[in-house]
Amino acid sequence: MVDGEIEVKEQDMKDQKYVSVHIYNWGPCVIKLKISDELKELLLKHGTKGIDYRGKLAGILESETGYTTEAKDEILPHLSKCFGAYDQSWQRYANKKHDKKPEYLLSALWINYQKQNEFNPPHDHDGALSFVIYLGIPDELKEENKKYLGRSAGPGGIQFLYGEGPREAITYMSHFPEEGDMFIFPAWLKHWVSPFKSDCVRISVSGNVHDSAKLNNIERVVKNYEDKDGPKR
Repeated sequence: MVDGEIEVKEQDMKDQKYVSVHIYNWGPCVIKLKISDELKELLLKHGTKGIDYRGKLAGILESETGYTTEAKDEILPHLSKCFGAYDQSWQRYANKKHDKKPEYLLSALWINYQKQNEFNPPHDHDGALSFVIYLGIPDELKEENKKYLGRSAGPGGIQFLYGEGPREAITYMSHFPEEGDMFIFPAWLKHWVSPFKSDCVRISVSGNVHDSAKLNNIERVVKNYEDKDGPKR
């Protein structure tokens, strides 16, 4: 068998037969992994100082802070291993190799301190890939989430939504995170974070990466456009 294939057992009155079935994956590739302790410590250490990011984001949060360039330079080598895991996972998910290996550029990195009654409304991100890392899930929030009786991930959970379809189609995923969890997903994928009532602080880090190979082509594409149709200045 190859990736994406399973064996289905078919039994009749006389004997057993096996058929090979290929399952096609639809929609975006989303992965969850655990970050290293070293990466967690770096993100917490550098998250205490930086740039006010509230004007750049959709969150209804009092504290969203962007990491400095120096901090990103120290953190990036650890994040690159996670992007490598995504690339391998995507190739298995798509059942094909990359035509060209992605060349990622970390374009934004910020830390969120979500407090009581704050939330992130449905939104997407800029770039090729986005990610979220969970650094602090307080016990008070965990207890509140355990008491939740609904069908989603509940207070403090993250939700992903893609496309529409009948109930048989998988268009929604909801997860209550643990410390050290990291999600990587296409930047255009809609997602949001539920509010909670507990008097505590939920700490997460988010970021965007661009495909630097595509960015390198921007100047040439614009120049060609101006040569043919654009204004001469």
